[in-house]
Amino acid sequence: MDTIKMKPGTGGERYIPMEERTGEESVVYFTRDLSPEGLRKIYNRMAAAMTGKVAIKLHTGEPNGPNIIPRPWVKELIEKELPDATIIETNTYYEGDRYTTTQHRRTLEINGWNFAPVDITDEEGTAMIPVKGGKWFTEMSVGNHMLQYDSLLTLTHFKGHTMGGFGGSNKNLGIGCADGRIGKKMIHASTTNPWGIVEEELMEKITESTKATVDYFGEHNAFINVLRNMSVSCDCEGVAAEPVVTPNIGIVASSDILAVDQASVDLVYALEPDDRRALAERIETRHGHRQLSYMKEIGMGNDRYRLIDLDNHEEVILPVDAVKNVVPFEA
Repeated sequence: MDTIKMKPGTGGERYIPMEERTGEESVVYFTRDLSPEGLRKIYNRMAAAMTGKVAIKLHTGEPNGPNIIPRPWVKELIEKELPDATIIETNTYYEGDRYTTTQHRRTLEINGWNFAPVDITDEEGTAMIPVKGGKWFTEMSVGNHMLQYDSLLTLTHFKGHTMGGFGGSNKNLGIGCADGRIGKKMIHASTTNPWGIVEEELMEKITESTKATVDYFGEHNAFINVLRNMSVSCDCEGVAAEPVVTPNIGIVASSDILAVDQASVDLVYALEPDDRRALAERIETRHGHRQLSYMKEIGMGNDRYRLIDLDNHEEVILPVDAVKNVVPFEA
């Protein structure tokens, strides 16, 4: 039997404005309140889905990384809203300060993640979970500890990414739940290059990995993106990240992973041209918009949504309204 060679889609370099999108709408909550109180406020709109043993998927960062979600915010969220929750991570595919579990735990200590349990889910092995409706994968390798949890809160620092264009909830799960030796290699490696998958094919493989995890937790998913300290670099670059030039915007949350990432991108594109240029260019040159269009193609959510302003009597607003009073970024 001839093997069918899969081909990636196209168009990942192009931002699709709201008026060109079709389909149903989801609900996305928004607050400008970048503080522990703002994070708790928006989380409480998602709390009903968090039952049983709760995992929080968080990018805990490289040593002394300057842009990760502030530890005091997460500490207050856990202590006041999720006292029995566990932060989950996986080891990295690249060699560095989170490559082995021993190195990873040292980095966690350096970065102050010592106020709650942190489960490096691939510390003791891996498990394969199904990818439903994918074209690249039928299953994805994840840390086997992940299967011990009932609910998943995806708490994401939204920012740029060197290969993915942007890192939202999709990248946080697609790369961050795939284990460090098998799953991440499945996503990144071509037959001749350990980092050979790029552009649309990379976006699609990240997304299929994400779908495996989202499908596993089903109705017990919630997604929060924090749009703060948005370097064009990922938090995996640590202190080497490019300086932040994009204004802080706020926090968004939804039970729809596509809607929450699409809203985050829309908020960036709603900024004034000079304010959005660096991050928009990073997304477009890496063909990162394919993350969004592929999520829609394989049934992961809606790219149309109602943006609910939690700061103003739950009015339905547009992204341009949400960013109207942002100020230039100050380190």
